[in-house]
Order: sequence, then structure tokens, then C-alpha cells
Amino acid sequence: MTGYLIRRLGLAIPTLLLVAIAVFGMVRLAPGDPAQVLLGESASPAEIDAKRAQMGLDEPMPAQFLRWAGDVANGDLGTSLLSGQPVTNLVLDRFAVSAPIVVAAVALALIIAVIGGLYAALNRGRTIDIMIVTTATILLSIPAFWLGLMFMLFFGLKLGWAPVIGFVPFSEDPVAALSYMVLPVIVLALAELGVLTRMMRASAIEVLGLDYVLHARAKGLDNDRVLGRHVFPNAFAPTLTLTGLLLANLLGGIAVIETVFTLPGLGRLMVDAVLARDYPVIQGCLLFTAGIYILVNLSVDLIYPLFDPKIVNA
Repeated sequence: MTGYLIRRLGLAIPTLLLVAIAVFGMVRLAPGDPAQVLLGESASPAEIDAKRAQMGLDEPMPAQFLRWAGDVANGDLGTSLLSGQPVTNLVLDRFAVSAPIVVAAVALALIIAVIGGLYAALNRGRTIDIMIVTTATILLSIPAFWLGLMFMLFFGLKLGWAPVIGFVPFSEDPVAALSYMVLPVIVLALAELGVLTRMMRASAIEVLGLDYVLHARAKGLDNDRVLGRHVFPNAFAPTLTLTGLLLANLLGGIAVIETVFTLPGLGRLMVDAVLARDYPVIQGCLLFTAGIYILVNLSVDLIYPLFDPKIVNA
């Protein structure tokens, strides 16, 4: 297990370095001049050049990258060109909004998907299986932003069951905070439910046909014991991997849902930074998201051997 952990950590470090280089390069290649955006269209070329020099954008790109990488190594993601606030504080504050919503949505989707996928696999070809597969396929086909708008219109505006826009921090009012999270969590869960359900069903069907499951049934074990003791642990491993990918993707990519529900999360911060050509914030958001992605997948890799011990020796 120690060797397995070292191998995974060894892959994570160069991956993060490559991501940092890619992020820095892509941001610099994007059209638009931050100095021009900050000073406005009426600024003279001399004023723009002076602003670029003040921001360090007149230096060669390798020099800019080394300076930025050195600051990042010391835990400093820079300062926002637009607000003047430390990027680290901005990212962490916005991440505190996005993380509970994403984690709750993925957890809800995973619980429903595991139950639905196992039940569909156990009743393969029957009416309930067809209904579950059809529902999962429909959910896969619906864009998350459209689903969010429909939930806002029906459950928020028409029925008034939950607020549709805004956000309240848990520190101010936990009950109100939960009420503002309900619709975004449900929408995100439904958006990811289809793919998780289909993965769990396919894995369970494959495991149900293996010899040791047939042997367990031949010994007289009921379906609940067969599913809980033999099918679930072996069928869940691929779904766990997919869950890690979805969780990491959502943590850095829920800008659409945050825009629909006007949530001040990490995705919304990144969108605003791109529109304002705020290089430090864009770089900080992307690098932080990449770090989360690597951390989540590393965690999944470490949990995976609990369900498939053979992977440690692979």
C-alpha cells in the first residue's frame, strides 16, 4: 500500500506543474489587454504602457512565469487587478460557497444511483429496469442550465417552495442558507444522476454474471445478502472512479448553475475574472481547481483498493 501511495503522489506533483505551465500560457494567449480593460478605451498608449509595466506584463513570459511560480510556491496566488484583494482569499471565500453545494449534490446523486443501478441490474429486462434506464437517459439529455431554469420557474416562482436567487452564508443563518442551497443541489444531482446510474447498473450486471455470485446464490443466500456482500463491493469501484471525476469537474465547473441561481461561487468568480481580463484571479482559480481535481482523484485512488485490492499490485 505504501508503494501504491508513493506512485500516486509521484504522478500528482509533475501533473500540477504541467497544469501551472498550461494555465499561465493559455491566460497570456487569450485576447484582450488587462491594462486596457482597467484604464478604459480613453487611455493613451503611454498610460497603457505604464500600467503594463506596473503590472509586470512588460516582462518576457518566462520571467513572468518564474515570478508567479515562486509566489505560488510560497502560497501567494497574487493580487486581483480589479479589486486589489489577495487572490488566495478570494478563491477560498468563493470555494466555501461552491464546495457544500457540489459535495451535497454528488452525495445525493451517488446514493440514488447506487440504489437505482443495483435494483435495475437485479431486475434486468423487466419494466422497472426499463423505467430506470429511460429516466437516466432522459436526465443525460437535459442541459443543466435548462433544468435549473425550469426548477426556478416551477418550484421557486410558481409554488414558492424555495428561494430562486441569492445566497446566505451558514455563519449568518443556517436555515436560510440551506433553503438557498436546495434547488441548486437538486439540479446538480439530477444532472449527474443519469451517468452514475447507468455506470452502476452496467457494473452490477457484469458482477451478477460472475461465478462467485452464482455460487453464493446456489448456497441459498437471498438477494439482499448477495447484493450487499458480493455485488455492491465489486460493482461500486468503477462508479467510485466516475464519482471522483464528476466531483472534481463540478467543483471547478459549476459556473452555469451559479450564474442561473446567482450564487457567488468559484465558477462565477472565474467567469467575472475572464470578462475583466484579471490574470491573477484567472490563474489562481484554474490552478486551485486543478489542485482540487488532483486531490480528489488521488483520494479516489487511495479508496479504490478497499473495493478492488488487486489494483495495489497493478
